[in-house]
Amino acid sequence: MAAKGLVFLALGVVLWGFAGLSFGLSLLSVFLIYLITGGWRFTRNAIITLPRDAHGIYTLFAMKYMLYKYQRDSMLVHKLFQRNVKKHPNKIAFKIEDKTWTFQQIEDYSNSVANYFSGAGYRHGDTVAIFMVGRPEFVAIWLGLSKIGVVAALINFNLRLKSMSHCVSVSNARAMIYGSELSEAISEAQGLQTQGLQYFCFGDVQPGVKDAIHLDPLIQSASTYCPTCPRELKMKDKLTYIYTSGTTGLPKAAVITHSRFIYMATGMNLGFNFRRDDIIYCAMPLYHSAGGIVGVGQVLLYGCSMAIRKKFSASRFWDDCIKYNATVIQYIGEICRYLLNQPDRPSDTGHKVRMAIGNGLQRKLWTDFVYRFKIPKIAEFYGATEGNTNIINTTSYPGAVGFNSIILPRVYPVTLIRVDEVTKEIIRNKEGLCERCKPGQVGHLIGKIRKGDPTREFHGYVNKEASGKKIACDVFQKGDSVFLSGDMLYMDELGYMFFCDRSGDTFRWKGENVSTTEVEGTVTGLLGLRDSACYGVDIPGTEGRAGMVAVVGSAGDIDLVSLNQGLQKALPAYAKPIFIRFTDKLDMTSTHKVKKTALREEAYHLPKVNGDAVYYLDGKTKNYEHLTDDIYQDILQGKIRF
Repeated sequence: MAAKGLVFLALGVVLWGFAGLSFGLSLLSVFLIYLITGGWRFTRNAIITLPRDAHGIYTLFAMKYMLYKYQRDSMLVHKLFQRNVKKHPNKIAFKIEDKTWTFQQIEDYSNSVANYFSGAGYRHGDTVAIFMVGRPEFVAIWLGLSKIGVVAALINFNLRLKSMSHCVSVSNARAMIYGSELSEAISEAQGLQTQGLQYFCFGDVQPGVKDAIHLDPLIQSASTYCPTCPRELKMKDKLTYIYTSGTTGLPKAAVITHSRFIYMATGMNLGFNFRRDDIIYCAMPLYHSAGGIVGVGQVLLYGCSMAIRKKFSASRFWDDCIKYNATVIQYIGEICRYLLNQPDRPSDTGHKVRMAIGNGLQRKLWTDFVYRFKIPKIAEFYGATEGNTNIINTTSYPGAVGFNSIILPRVYPVTLIRVDEVTKEIIRNKEGLCERCKPGQVGHLIGKIRKGDPTREFHGYVNKEASGKKIACDVFQKGDSVFLSGDMLYMDELGYMFFCDRSGDTFRWKGENVSTTEVEGTVTGLLGLRDSACYGVDIPGTEGRAGMVAVVGSAGDIDLVSLNQGLQKALPAYAKPIFIRFTDKLDMTSTHKVKKTALREEAYHLPKVNGDAVYYLDGKTKNYEHLTDDIYQDILQGKIRF
């Protein structure tokens, strides 16, 4: 569009300066020609999206200004929280079940955490892993550690054995704080953990964890005075590690600095117009950025309140919203689907919720969700925890995860670049540069990297080699660099973007990213080094993709009960395969990688698997059962749900 605009500008100059037409007549002539040649579509779209783009540009520059001020004043997350404590110390910060925590109570508890660990010799740059279910203490613990410069590694409480041990190991943690409800998981993995790791138990100490220290009395006896950090902290200092699968391999520790936490929470606050009196209902895990930054950030930085539920309950969701007077709810697509599958209740519309914020709500469910539960605003967003490709849908446009301005597309340098339709590899032209996608084309979402700009920096992972794989150079000009999100999206002519798929060796299920290499390694180990391939498959009426594994061999040669038990023990519930296919061989590429395209297309569809035996995870028996024609039809018709 910019090139077309320059052409018409030149035409106007010619008509005015050389053809002798008046300025007004020249301008009118150019405008008419512009409309006749298709410019009317752009003009119409620009008019439609002008209010949206104006709000988006205002939000962007307001956020940049706030970050500049915070950086100038060396504001950190806990300092911003303390400003809210001073404003309203007795206001409720968190609610859980029938207990409330005021801002002052969170401040005091976090100070006690900081003072105990400081007295125990923990210093700036040390790491402490936290492994517990969502609760106010979870937030207060990492907040307290941050006051003395200790980084909290927030471990997914669904992880077990190798995956959990890997996350602790890559963070270089000196200690691990775990909830007593997870004692068994700690006990099972203790032999795999780094030698010398100190264990602190929150809650009653259970037998089985060697040398665990009861943390509760230590915090209770520590001083509640605000500690003094032995080293001046800055916004660029590390705050936490949040784990993400990226697109390959085991979970990676993404670096969350103070500036990144503030940037993500502030962008959501300004973009979606949070209010200080909002009460956020969160039934999502706090170890992820959605609950732990987008939601918790509104409490710590902007004085909102949050009601926490440790485990999502579809039957209690709206009752909880009424109980806690929630005005904002957090969701992922799976949550919305579960709620829509519930029977009608008076509480469906008896709440005060004015906004639902989250991601993954499919367009086909969007309208039904809004209409049934009477939600005035859907605040959908897309964001990579470790990256700079965050976009938001400020207008509740159904199905869109965000947008970019069609009038000023370069103001916010997040865009889509062309990829090969089959391999998803980035396409480069003769000059070695990438090409932007046109409306309707599926492309790789990228964000331009600019050092020193908190909205454009890429801090990467603890593992520098893994960080390097997420950067592409010489994209639009020689010497530039961008963050590769690993996700495929497309954009319509209004600038709205829609999620299509993930690239690499991951897929999304139950709101979590599943690493295919992790599943393959587990299956291969349990089955005596048999070749296997893991991939995601579609199931009608579900969000994301269910896990499926193709294994070389016969079902009769394998103890499925033992395999099921092994998978249950080694993998998080969301990563456990739903389908297993037994086949004679797996086709390989010339570089000895399994060809998964055909496997994904054939999936569990009996007419396509060439007579291979397929088993599915039965929700009733909790075992792998043979997939018959009748059961296959029940799955397609939605009679069997996963």
